[in-house]
Formats: sequence, C-alpha cells, structure tokens
Amino acid sequence: MTVVEQLAEFAVAQRATPLAGNVRHAAVRAVVDWVSATVPGAATPAARALTDALAPGPGPARLIPSGQATDVRTAALLNGTAAHAAELDDIYRDAFYHPGAPTIAAAFAVADQLDCSGEDFLRAVTIGYETGARIALAAGPEHYRHWHTTGTVGTFGAAAAAAELLRLDADRFAGALALAATMAAGLQQTFRSPSTGKPLHAGHAAEAGVVAALAAGKGLAGALDVLEGPAGFGVATAGISGFSVSSLGDPFCVTATTVKYHACCGHTFAAIDAALRLRAEGVRPEEITGIEIETYETATRVAGRTDPAGPDEARFSLAYTVAAALVLGAVRLHAFAPEALHDPVIRTLMARTTTRVDPELDRLAPGRRAARVRVTDRHGTVRERLRLTRKGDPDDPLSDDELREKFDELVPAFLGRPRAGSIAGTLWRLPALKRMSDLDWGPGPPLSPAGRGCCAGGPA
Repeated sequence: MTVVEQLAEFAVAQRATPLAGNVRHAAVRAVVDWVSATVPGAATPAARALTDALAPGPGPARLIPSGQATDVRTAALLNGTAAHAAELDDIYRDAFYHPGAPTIAAAFAVADQLDCSGEDFLRAVTIGYETGARIALAAGPEHYRHWHTTGTVGTFGAAAAAAELLRLDADRFAGALALAATMAAGLQQTFRSPSTGKPLHAGHAAEAGVVAALAAGKGLAGALDVLEGPAGFGVATAGISGFSVSSLGDPFCVTATTVKYHACCGHTFAAIDAALRLRAEGVRPEEITGIEIETYETATRVAGRTDPAGPDEARFSLAYTVAAALVLGAVRLHAFAPEALHDPVIRTLMARTTTRVDPELDRLAPGRRAARVRVTDRHGTVRERLRLTRKGDPDDPLSDDELREKFDELVPAFLGRPRAGSIAGTLWRLPALKRMSDLDWGPGPPLSPAGRGCCAGGPA
C-alpha cells in the first residue's frame, strides 16, 4: 500500500465512527480561529488585489466574510489567501505548518456547494488536518529549508478535506491526494524578500486541493507512489527516499495545534512572550540600552530582519516584534500600523537589539519553540526571561474564553458587533447545524477598521 493509499484508507474508515467529543470541539475551535484570521485578512491589500483581479462571479460557494457568491475554485483560492494574509492563522508546531488556512478554505468552498451538515464539515476539517499534518511531519525540517510547507503540504490537507466532503471511496480519495502532490507549490524566497505574495501560497493550496478532489471524483488518476517514488514529493522536496507516515489519529492533529496570540510570524512568538513578561515586571522601554534575543536557528533565519521597511517585513523581524512588544504591550494588528512602524522608540530599540542562535534552544526545536530575551538598562541592570514554549502552543493553550476574546477583538472591528456576534454564535454551534447555508455571513463587504492602518498600509 502506498502512502496516499494508507492515508485514504484511514480517512474512509473513520466514517464508520462518530467524531470523539474532544476532536469535534477542537475542530470547532479551529474554525472559529480560522474566521478570526480570515476576516481581517480579507481586508488586506493582498487579498483585495487578488479579489479584484479575479472579479468573482455567480456560483454555489461564498467569499468570507462578504457572503458574495462565487464558484468553488475561486472561493477556495480567495478565502485561503485571506486566511493567511493577516498572519493570525493556526500552526502545527512540530511540522512548521499552518494547516487551517488552506484546509478550512477548501472545506468551506465544497461544503457550500454541497450544503452539507455542520458535523460533516467538521469531519472534513479533522481529516484535512490529519492528512496534511502527518505529511508535513514526514517531510520534516529539511523540506522547510526551501519550501513553504503551508503552500506545499497544505494542498494535501485541502484535497483530503474536499475528498471527505465529496465522500470519495478509498481509491478516488487516494487519487485526489496523488493529484494534489503534483500541484503543490510555495517557495520560501517569497517571504524572505520584499513581497506580498506569501498569502497566495495558502490560497493556491486550497484551490489546488479542491481541483484535485473534484477531478479524482470524476476519474482523473494520479500516481499513487507520488510521495515515496524515486522522483516523488519526498525525494524532490526533502531528500527523503523512504517517505512514510505514522500514528494516524493518535492523537488527531487538530487537537494539537497552536492558536496564534500575536499577529506575526510564529517564530517570533517565544521572544515576544518573554518581552511581554519583562514589560509586565516593570521594564521601561525608554530605559533600555541593549536587547539580546537568543533562540533557535530557524527563527533567526526566517525572522532575522533587522530593519524592516513595511508591515510584511516587520512581521518577520524578531528585532521589530520584540521592540513593539516592549513599547506597545501587545503585537496585534495595531503593531503593524504606520504609526507603530515609524515609532521612534521602537526604532531606537531595534537598533539596540542583537539576535543569535542558542545551541540548547535550537536542539529543542521544532517540538519546542523557545527564546530568551535579555535587556540591559542605563543603570547597567540586566534582566532576562526565558520562554520554553509559546502562548497558544499545545502545552500552553488558549482557553475557549481566550479564543472568544481573540475573535471579539478582531472580527467586530471589521464587521460590526451585531454581525460578528451572530456569526460567532453559529460557529460555536456547528455540530448542530443541519445545513451550512444556515451560516449567514450577512450583507456587504468587510469594513475597514478605523485607526488600524492594516488595510491602507499592508497586511497586519
């Protein structure tokens, strides 16, 4: 049995068993968090530009949060792009992977077309997370050196979610995953250089996954050994000749995701958390003469910018995000507005910041994402804090109430409180929803939040 056949057999076999309560609840949380990321993401220049370029027309699927009707492929592409554009989407920590953005976008598009139940939708989300995360784990850190796992492996997660909703049998389900592999894409250079193209990785993955599932459902066949074959995904993208997956459903990966607490690259989070702790203990930004950040190698490589020019670069800068945390007390949307990006105190602290790899912390990654922040003040006093995990990681998770607070901070600012409250109420009741069409996104396009700056100045 090939790897895609193994994954397909597992997925189809799950249909005989109701979702366990903890798995169902984790899937609901994932969807609530996805909407928290997608609503502000839909208002970013990247998402708006793509929407304008495609000029969506009539169809059975809907754009989020406007509710505009469009075809299934376009809905997956645009919603997946929006979900990743504000850097607020979830993470599967052990695999350098954002599962929600492409997987849930694909699931929403196909669920709209089929008008399935909320329970069926949540099962598809669960299967999509499991498929993508297990493949991402198998691909490992070597894949992430050059490829953006969310764009590449996200295609598998999206295809699995769509295939589950389409109720493909095991053969065609495997075919969908095989086709997804040959459409997978996403290069890290896109976010290591000035660019606004990174969110397109998640959107493309969602669209390609939907196409793969729809095509496989009609009989288009893929190469079933596409993951482990001599010229397959494993060898081509990670140098792995014996590509394999294991531990399917033990536990389900949707129960072990990281919910983002900050609106930027996850590799900055441990350092931000440490900086916020120092601030809470009385460290005053105007007194600081030096900042040292010690963390794992991938964080310094991906988020090592020392003088970011705009919001997209700032989200991938340890120096900026730590300085912003010390000055502003939070690194959410407002931290990437023009007034924050040009704040003289933040800029001064950035110039006083050094970043280096700590070998001990590096050995903990990717299972632990740790950082140490050390500050020196003008009196020569040195204070430091070490974070061995990140707020929102599986070992320090956000509670349901904290997840609600994240939604309430982000979504009403764009949609208004009554509309946002109605959407939130329906999302938390997804298991009881008889038809996905009962999820009413309401009228009109997303609103630009006053004073946020993210819509005019770039993705937050």
